[in-house]
Amino acid sequence: MPNLPDAVLWSIPAFILLTVLEMVSYRLYPDEDAAGYETKDAATSVGMGLGSLAFDLLWKIPVVAIYTAIYQLTPLRVPVLWWTIPLMLLAQDFFYYWSHRGHHVIRVLWACHVVHHSSQKFNLTTALRQPWTSLTSWPFYVPLIALGVHPAALAFCSSVNLVYQFWIHTERIDKLPRPFEYVLNTPSHHRVHHASQGGYLDRNFGGILILWDRLFRSFVAETERPVFGLTKNIGTYNPLRVATHEYAAIARDVRAARSWRERAGRVFGGPGWPPAPPTPPMPQPAHAPQPATESAA
Repeated sequence: MPNLPDAVLWSIPAFILLTVLEMVSYRLYPDEDAAGYETKDAATSVGMGLGSLAFDLLWKIPVVAIYTAIYQLTPLRVPVLWWTIPLMLLAQDFFYYWSHRGHHVIRVLWACHVVHHSSQKFNLTTALRQPWTSLTSWPFYVPLIALGVHPAALAFCSSVNLVYQFWIHTERIDKLPRPFEYVLNTPSHHRVHHASQGGYLDRNFGGILILWDRLFRSFVAETERPVFGLTKNIGTYNPLRVATHEYAAIARDVRAARSWRERAGRVFGGPGWPPAPPTPPMPQPAHAPQPATESAA
């Protein structure tokens, strides 16, 4: 197995440089319509990113153990060659789409991913606002391991996907030429994904390619200017609360639930899952009036 680099670690200097350039661009060429930067928000995003790196080291231990066990059990092997790496990147991007989509429609998974959407800004630091509970993603990639992709190769492909998505978190780049917009995930497409308007919600889940969204009917083009954040914003810059607020909300809802069905719905339903309203009692038929007794003649 070749020693594949961690694309994220190698890209950190580029992340810093591009973020500084974007900040400077807002100072030199302000855009009143753009969300831009806010110091506390950017600091929270950076803090979430650093925390994510630390927690990911912890989560890798059980995930690598599971992947390694599956890899040892499968008789299949995908060699790491110059022509198989693009195929593995394509396959990883496909399963990333389903992982990302799943993290929007299953509440316990959304509790992890909501961290990335919690900023009301949209700039390159938003890309760094990553969850601390990324353990929720590993089941979506089990098919790749079972097909013979080495866990290290999957880790490399995942890091490339993550690096690609850094540059699409910006308002400073308008729409690209049509062929790029049709195939690739771009800043325009990803602005839609981070928007809180109803028509934009739960759309454009692709990582590198937007073709998956076009294929599985989750694509929406950017028309009106997005409003970033959540439908109910959390109003805090505390990294611990940002990381855990939805888990706390799930716990409150589960405690208040009145049935096991409602408890399951609060955990595994969509983020806006409502319990079924109580069934109203069936109306009772009105009693037929008794006929009046005729008086004796």
